[in-house]
Amino acid sequence: MTAGRHRWSRGSLAGLVVALVATAGCFVGGVSEPGTEEPAPRQPGSSASPGAEQTRADGTTSVAEFQQDVRDAQSIAERYWAQQLQASGQQFRPVRQIIPYQRGGEVTCGGQEIPRNNAVYCSAGDFIAYDVRWSVGAFRQVGDAFVFYLLGHEYAHAIQVRLGIRYSFTIQQELQADCMAGAYLGDSVRAGVLTLDEGDLDEFRDGLLAVGDDPDQPWFAEGSHGTAEQRTESFFRGYERSLTACNLG
Repeated sequence: MTAGRHRWSRGSLAGLVVALVATAGCFVGGVSEPGTEEPAPRQPGSSASPGAEQTRADGTTSVAEFQQDVRDAQSIAERYWAQQLQASGQQFRPVRQIIPYQRGGEVTCGGQEIPRNNAVYCSAGDFIAYDVRWSVGAFRQVGDAFVFYLLGHEYAHAIQVRLGIRYSFTIQQELQADCMAGAYLGDSVRAGVLTLDEGDLDEFRDGLLAVGDDPDQPWFAEGSHGTAEQRTESFFRGYERSLTACNLG
């Protein structure tokens, strides 16, 4: 890895399910709804806590590499949003803190306990928190693209708060955050800050198709995020056309 450049592995995203649920004072994301205790996404026949035998496509299982990816994703997101906001004459303020946690209730947001198997942007405390065991498990099985998408979506929620964006329905907030995450990644690739291997966009598409709401979920219900098709369209609209496609810029 060279400074300011990151290459994603070729791990499949098809098994990744990220349900991002808005709650009062917090934006909560993970494979499970708040209060559930589902294991990290895993391949058939694997254990819930991946070991050395369960590796990414490039063979990485190192927690140190995962931590470096988190730092890289944070650094690139901060650089990206600083440039975008400053270009529009606004002051950028980075998220105050990114917090790993290991137990449900270890971190709270606005008086609410943050459950396991989640990643969270908490507007009440201006921090992003993530279940480190769940995240490392997904990193090992899926690849570091998971880290960059997850951090990008949560950072998008932080930017929405900074810009005073608040829609009437959760689905509007979430689809815009998907679009903003796509813009952050696409613009970073075009700027040469991130480099994708051949096939990575197909893997993103496979992953996004796995994260849509149940077909019976009402679009207007609290916690709705959009169908697989809506989320995929939103992400790639931002990826291809940048922030103007997200009602920003």
